[in-house]
Amino acid sequence: MLKLKSKTVTCVIVCLFFILPSSVFSDNTLILQIHPYLPSSELLSKFSPLIKYLETRLESDIVCNISKDYEEHINLVGNDKVDIAYLGPVSYVKMVKNFGSKPLLARLEVKGSPLFQGVIVTYKSAAVESVQKLKGKSFAFGDPNSTMSYIVPLTVLNDHGIKLDDLAKHSFLSGHSNVALGVLMGDFDAGAVKEEVFHEYKDRGLIALEWTPRISEHLFVAKSSLPGSIINALRVALLSLKDDPDAGRIMSSIKQGVTALVPVEDRDYENLRDIMKKAEKISAGK
Repeated sequence: MLKLKSKTVTCVIVCLFFILPSSVFSDNTLILQIHPYLPSSELLSKFSPLIKYLETRLESDIVCNISKDYEEHINLVGNDKVDIAYLGPVSYVKMVKNFGSKPLLARLEVKGSPLFQGVIVTYKSAAVESVQKLKGKSFAFGDPNSTMSYIVPLTVLNDHGIKLDDLAKHSFLSGHSNVALGVLMGDFDAGAVKEEVFHEYKDRGLIALEWTPRISEHLFVAKSSLPGSIINALRVALLSLKDDPDAGRIMSSIKQGVTALVPVEDRDYENLRDIMKKAEKISAGK
């Protein structure tokens, strides 16, 4: 009797192995971590098409998480707590400086270029005609770790003779959209946002005062301990996305104007490293 039960159990297990998905028996779920440059619900919606594409190409489940802030994002990626990460340029440079290099997968190409820029904005009622006229005015930055909402525009202000002490006040808000809205509502005379957000709110009255230098676009990196076969599969999937029949919808969902995901090297961010060094000196009052 005991022998019969044993055979029955074995048969059930064998049957289940062929019926149930492999994820039940092996952990093939990958974590994609996104930095919080927009509200979480919006980011999850934006990256959903890409996730579905990668799940099909890799035959793996992918869970998308949004970091609570830029600092947490850098630490999670640097400490290999996530499998794939989407990083802003400043966060990438800081992560490499603090934790070392990670396998690079791809970077965005927007309207045929892998470079992007930000813009210092104002609105009509603020009566600010140039960056030099910002002395004594209020200014909105995004997160202190944001590429185009703090680090780069800080150096642009300095190049025009505007130091933080020259402003009537400055505040850090929790995202580019909040900066744009803060300026449009009259809470601030000016602010710094990335190009994408400027174009989104331009028709509502946002005005460009000064464009920043162009730097290398946002990028995807992988966890150092991820198997090489998975890293290669991810890289191939991302770089060949432009050839997918649904590529336009997937890429425009991430960011309007994305034309491809293209190869990336660490040296692509050298000019940003120079800008960040300059920003550190400015913050230190040197």
